[in-house]
Amino acid sequence: MKFALFVFNGDPMCFIHVLLNALDMKAKGHAPSVIIEGAAVKLIPDLVKEDHPLNKLWGKVKDAGLVDGVCRACSNKLGTLQAAKDQGLTLLDDMSGHPSLSGYQEQGYEIITF
Repeated sequence: MKFALFVFNGDPMCFIHVLLNALDMKAKGHAPSVIIEGAAVKLIPDLVKEDHPLNKLWGKVKDAGLVDGVCRACSNKLGTLQAAKDQGLTLLDDMSGHPSLSGYQEQGYEIITF
């Protein structure tokens, strides 16, 4: 199964569940894709800091190729666009600068929002 995990919530305690579920789904043979949207884009600059509690988990998810991308409009508005680019994250903008949920549905993804 294909899952699009849209994370809007910028709370690290919510974000950890997205990361853990993405790794769990992959381990069970599913195809998860993490899409970072809304307030969650504010976490991007801090996730690469070695002292951040989610740093290692973030690295595992990125290394596994499970991050589909980041909302271009939200990261631009919230000042994290350059941090997303610096991490090599894909900027998603197919719906007026935001990633389209229906676009993922059309590709056969089940949408899960956090």
